[in-house]
Amino acid sequence: MARLAQTAGLTDIQEEILATVRTFVDKEIIPHAQTLEHGDTYPADIVEGMKEMGLFGLTIPEEYGGLGESLLTYALVVEQIARGWMSVSGVINTHFIVAHMLKQHGTPEQKEKYLPRMAAGEVRGSFSMSEPELGSDVAAIRTRAVKGDSGYTINGQKMWLTNGGTSNLTAVLVKTDEGADKPHQNLTTFLVEKPEGYGEVLPGLTIPGKIDKMGYKGVDTTEMVFDGFEIAADQILGGVSGQGFRHMMDGVEVGRVNVAARACGIAIRSFELAIDYAQQRKTFGKAIAEHQAIAFKLAEMATKVEAAHLMMVNAARLKDSGQRNDVEAGMAKLIASEYCAEVTQEAFRIHGGYGYSKEYEIERLMREAPFLLIGEGTSEIQKTIISRGLLREYQSRG
Repeated sequence: MARLAQTAGLTDIQEEILATVRTFVDKEIIPHAQTLEHGDTYPADIVEGMKEMGLFGLTIPEEYGGLGESLLTYALVVEQIARGWMSVSGVINTHFIVAHMLKQHGTPEQKEKYLPRMAAGEVRGSFSMSEPELGSDVAAIRTRAVKGDSGYTINGQKMWLTNGGTSNLTAVLVKTDEGADKPHQNLTTFLVEKPEGYGEVLPGLTIPGKIDKMGYKGVDTTEMVFDGFEIAADQILGGVSGQGFRHMMDGVEVGRVNVAARACGIAIRSFELAIDYAQQRKTFGKAIAEHQAIAFKLAEMATKVEAAHLMMVNAARLKDSGQRNDVEAGMAKLIASEYCAEVTQEAFRIHGGYGYSKEYEIERLMREAPFLLIGEGTSEIQKTIISRGLLREYQSRG
């Protein structure tokens, strides 16, 4: 049989891209991930390597200097990078989402202004919806932009901003006064240009220091505080206020495919570590892989890896085709993140006491996998999205 998580029907270009990324991961990410992660160190050299490979422009159209590849290609690249170290995939995830939002919804001027520099990696994107007390209720956003004579003034606090300090273009969802009855119709996405770094980076805009996390280290997660921050009206994504919720949900669908891909990557790496260790570690005179208890674990882990990969690929292909994929993206994110947690824990068990040691890679994966259960919406949110879609499709005629 072929190795796990193979994808049928790829073009020669896709195969070449994936082979290049896989080699980069094996040579430049996996050997350094432990040291960087334990030091909570930003992977600057790895990011430069991704720039040179053109990965920041992977999905940006060729007319703007990108490679013009599909969401499927992007997802498979993310899967490989997360297999090396999830934090590196986090560096490019928010960038891809902002690039997608600009490509789909930006004005011609906005596309011309940002996409070429994003393709080159000179401008790196991040996006911000959440707030300290918001949770999953996006319509309850409090950060507000008030229109004045020369633009808008923003006040409020955003939370859980991945790449908050290292990005220089952030798509921020805020409340505006559109006079609409439905809360989500009063939301607008602003494109906030800012310098990299922490503290008051612009008048009225502060990026506090990094939030210390259990895992997902190396990549910075921050707050974003607006206090009388002034921004021009032409920085509204698409040029029209009140469309922000639709823009962000389109981006989140891409993000959910991304999280599913990251979960697949971690699950693949956990399986690789487990099956390798199980063939080397001996008990009672034979390799533990020869004990049925361990062999059955490996069989179940491999099946979960394969199932999650197939669902992730399906969701990406649907999005590429232009079809609605909210249910499929939700399903892929749900099963991939849950299976990732289960596969990683089984790999941890197979390692026994060594799995608890920071010398072994599985210890890091055990701290990274839980993030995927909550990133881009919890499993419960995915179930809500899935059930609503099912009821819409299977509406009772009785």
